[in-house]
Amino acid sequence: MSEALLTTDLPFPVRRGKVRDVYDVGTELLIVATDRISAFDCVMPNGIPDKGKILTALSVFWFGRLGNLTTHHLLEWDVAGYPSRLRPFADQLRGRSMLVEKATVIPIECVARGYLAGSGWKEYRDEGTVCGIKLPPGLRQCDKLPEPIFTPATKEETGHDINITFAQAGQRIGVARAEELRRQTLLLYKEAAEYARSRGIIIADTKFEFGLVDDDRLLLVDEILTPDSSRFWPADRYEPGRDQESFDKQYVRNWLENQPWDKRPPAPPLPEEVVEGTRRRYLDAYEKLTGEAFDG
Repeated sequence: MSEALLTTDLPFPVRRGKVRDVYDVGTELLIVATDRISAFDCVMPNGIPDKGKILTALSVFWFGRLGNLTTHHLLEWDVAGYPSRLRPFADQLRGRSMLVEKATVIPIECVARGYLAGSGWKEYRDEGTVCGIKLPPGLRQCDKLPEPIFTPATKEETGHDINITFAQAGQRIGVARAEELRRQTLLLYKEAAEYARSRGIIIADTKFEFGLVDDDRLLLVDEILTPDSSRFWPADRYEPGRDQESFDKQYVRNWLENQPWDKRPPAPPLPEEVVEGTRRRYLDAYEKLTGEAFDG
């Protein structure tokens, strides 16, 4: 197992997120997925080896599979096809980067939920709704919903994104645009969920981000349908009424919940068994979904 890559260093303007380093390389952006991992809005001091490569390869897989349903920002991810100014940094970029079209990001997280989990379950338990959408009574934790729902959220620079209603999203970005995002989000989710189910994975929920180019052309941006942006459950062990086993970073959250930590930086280092267990879950998700062995 290789060492985790926690940061990259390229001579271009950079914005560093919790996981990705995004470089402005002129007419395009270069998104580099590091091996950093965050939980409870804190970046852990150690990373998960190969995590960034797995996330990138899985996003590229989905962009290819869903490209007939939407336009997206991916231009190239093979370093050999990058502009010459980027090739000197091939060792940092190979397998974990995407050259993408620049877009003005719409400030709404587009969340699709097919199952009752996470913050949606908490709201339903208290109010009988999820983001203001009334649901049938008597649903259990992790139950499949009668139909997938669109539950937007704000994009926060720091801290958690905040769930909002569809009406609030319409007030922020316009009703017509909100309706377009809802349609596109549910279309992508349903197609991806049906495919994933055939591969033994339940996509309980996921989030998409969209941007605009040329003022009005809609693009699917960021990563898509990865263990960092989705809840992936093994279908053969699914049982509503309880928390589910998962292929995502819930494993890290569960370990942290049992530590004497107040969920403020600095976070405790992850032990070797948690690092290895998390890496294995990400690998399992990739290999189940793509049907291919991971070649890091």
